[in-house]
Amino acid sequence: MLVSDFDFELPEELIAQEPPAERSGARMLQLDRETGAWRDGWFRDFPELLRAGDVLVLNDSRVIPARLLGRRLSAVTRSTTSGSKIEVLLTEEVDELLWRGLARPGRKVQAGDELVFESEDGMTALPAEVWEHGEFGERLLRFRRVPDFFARLDKIGHMPLPPYIHRPDDSGDRQRYQTVYAQQPGSAAAPTAGLHFTPEVLERIRARGVIVCFVTLHVGLGTFQPIRVERVEDVRLHEERYTLPEATASAVNAALAEGRRVIAAGTTTVRALEHCAAVASGGPLTAHSGATSIFVSPGYGFRVVGGLLTNFHLPQSSLLMLVSAFAGRERTLAAYRHAVAERYRFFSYGDCMFLA
Repeated sequence: MLVSDFDFELPEELIAQEPPAERSGARMLQLDRETGAWRDGWFRDFPELLRAGDVLVLNDSRVIPARLLGRRLSAVTRSTTSGSKIEVLLTEEVDELLWRGLARPGRKVQAGDELVFESEDGMTALPAEVWEHGEFGERLLRFRRVPDFFARLDKIGHMPLPPYIHRPDDSGDRQRYQTVYAQQPGSAAAPTAGLHFTPEVLERIRARGVIVCFVTLHVGLGTFQPIRVERVEDVRLHEERYTLPEATASAVNAALAEGRRVIAAGTTTVRALEHCAAVASGGPLTAHSGATSIFVSPGYGFRVVGGLLTNFHLPQSSLLMLVSAFAGRERTLAAYRHAVAERYRFFSYGDCMFLA
């Protein structure tokens, strides 16, 4: 199977540049994964599509202001180089003060260089050294020890809006590019299916007898890296860190044993749950933390997930392949063509699908 088999035509004007006026105001395309039938609706109706006893699992990872703008200091002169402005997107905390990231322009940022990221007033700074030079702009950065690293990052950093949003981030993105239930800091991109939920929607869901619980998967390169191979069989994803809490493992185990549905909000939640099921090797899920590079594509046999809420994804992306594995490639692409024809809004700030 080829990566190009997951292509589709998308007019650029359908790529959402702003969040909807209200969090729960998105449109929602309902897709029956058994028959391929679809129905147009609204996310505000999502609670009514759930059943008492369903387990709804959400990813509570919190987006950090991971986009840093700074200056490069030459490894040779240690002085500021003329015109050497650089941008770094932090993608993973490897160890205390040690981070993986993507640097632009990559050719300017070499091992041994020092980088300085400052606040607009110049009063707060985060200095770092480039330790390793990787492929496709990847770098390993060691930050100098400073008081309250994350507080400084919060002041200096920008919200890491995806590159298809053609505007600078603003104060509104600090709230809207974050789920209302985000708890664990560490993501370089939002788990976007969760952006639609409000406290009121979650209250309605619980009132229907649905069990709401959480996993943590920190979104990094494994989720949003572009695919650079031709064959699906050759796709390899970067690892991303996850945590499965005891309460979630118990709720999922009970639901599976009793034939109740497990509904995943977002592809990151799917990957965390299905990876944990693979670790369990047919036994019950157990609480633990780890890292996953699981890649889900057509032909995959789902062990846990029986329903999926997800946004519309990029052509030829690993996320579209995951959705196609869940509902079938032809049915998924037909639903996408319908969404384009009906002028749904696409990607992070766009509309959503519910597949069950």
